[in-house]
Amino acid sequence: MKVLIVEDDPLHRSYLHEAVCAALPECDTVIEAENGVAGEQLARDHKSAHIVMDLQMASRNGIEAARTIWKERPETRILFWSNYSDEAYVRGVSRIVPDGAAYGYVLKSASDERLKLALRSIFVESQCVIDREVRGLQQKTIGRANSFTDSEYEVLVDIALGLTDRAIAKRRSLSLRSVQNRLQQLYDKLDVYQVIAEEQGDSRFNLRARAVTVAFLRKLLNHSALERAEAELQDWLKEQL
Repeated sequence: MKVLIVEDDPLHRSYLHEAVCAALPECDTVIEAENGVAGEQLARDHKSAHIVMDLQMASRNGIEAARTIWKERPETRILFWSNYSDEAYVRGVSRIVPDGAAYGYVLKSASDERLKLALRSIFVESQCVIDREVRGLQQKTIGRANSFTDSEYEVLVDIALGLTDRAIAKRRSLSLRSVQNRLQQLYDKLDVYQVIAEEQGDSRFNLRARAVTVAFLRKLLNHSALERAEAELQDWLKEQL
């Protein structure tokens, strides 16, 4: 068995190397990459079927790297190992997982035994392993009455990118009225109207800007999510030429 470790922190790479060797005696080769770009290339060169992937990395983050790897080899098993359980990361991973793929999402705060169990469960037994905190967020996102639908989240990202209502309607193949309805739902779910009411007047706030700020504070959006969204937007803009 070959295992590819994609992690930009040398100390974390060393720790993962030791954990892989301890948890997987059947592993005869451990390959290391210091960022997502190198990880994609090494996964391609070695046809790696087992990967431990950090999420927050310079050059290319773990979600983008995993997207490319899964596009080329959807049977690849990936364990995401991260400091973050933000909804933006959880949504980002959920969007790219191929049907039937064995994958995991384990926080770096997890115990050594938890990490080793996840490695064996995913790479040997083909089971999915999601940390309790992350799974709780997934269930909350799906089950709460005030959680965002995928279409509402897309509109939230679009206003964070600076798109107008008409541009959003064109990009998402929606009517202008549908976009405006989704914006109203966003404002309600983010309590934007309540905040403005407490400040005693609409004139102090721009609703769109306030919604984006609240989304960042609640960790619904983050740098990686917007970086990825900006790349997708640029691809869409090129298609319009």
